[in-house]
Amino acid sequence: MKVLLNTGSTIDEGRLAKGGDKYTEDYRQECAVCWISPCDFATLGSPEKVKVTSQDEKHSIIVFTKCTDAVMDGNVFMPRAIWSNVVIDPDTFSTGSPLYKGNPVTIEAGEGEVLSAEDVVLKLYMGGN
Repeated sequence: MKVLLNTGSTIDEGRLAKGGDKYTEDYRQECAVCWISPCDFATLGSPEKVKVTSQDEKHSIIVFTKCTDAVMDGNVFMPRAIWSNVVIDPDTFSTGSPLYKGNPVTIEAGEGEVLSAEDVVLKLYMGGN
């Protein structure tokens, strides 16, 4: 399903990140998540996890799902953290900051592990195991 990804801070994401807790399970549970509208969630089969893939299909990440009326159909939200950074367009248009709103992505029911922040760095950015 093609959707628009919006990212931003949440209260708990900010509290955990600023408190130095980016390597905790609480941080993973708060930030490795994709908020999906009830209609889109049902269309996907109400999955526990989704695979979010970048527009160019070069990058993807498995995250937990959160079904919520807080997002509109055709849109998803992910807290601005390392998991969303995997799939947002890195182009900054000379601003020094990528676009955190309105990134076209594809979501589908996902299988597999939801990586910790440390494992995202090691496995996706550093090429480790």
